[in-house]
Amino acid sequence: MSVAEADQTWAVYAACAHTDPDALFVKGAAQREVRQVCFSCPVRVQCLSDALDSKITFGVWGGLTERERRAIMRQCPDEEDWTERLASGTDELAEALRNGKLPRLGRAS
Repeated sequence: MSVAEADQTWAVYAACAHTDPDALFVKGAAQREVRQVCFSCPVRVQCLSDALDSKITFGVWGGLTERERRAIMRQCPDEEDWTERLASGTDELAEALRNGKLPRLGRAS
């Protein structure tokens, strides 16, 4: 079990913690608007790693839409600990995600 799964106290510090959850679970183009909240969030990386570790397939998590997370999971199907990778990984994908940039998903990581 990853640290994100075991300890989710980070969620109380999320920029969206007091937002109506329905506002975060939108479809299509509305996801791009909702994720703007994430880019100023102090726990964005923890949120994203939890979503990737848990394979959450709906909603905006850590600034990425469900489509973007699916693309990452397809590119890295064997990744077992996104929490560790996003915290200390030096590869292009980890650095882009950690720095709030949308990674180039066409490349191998």
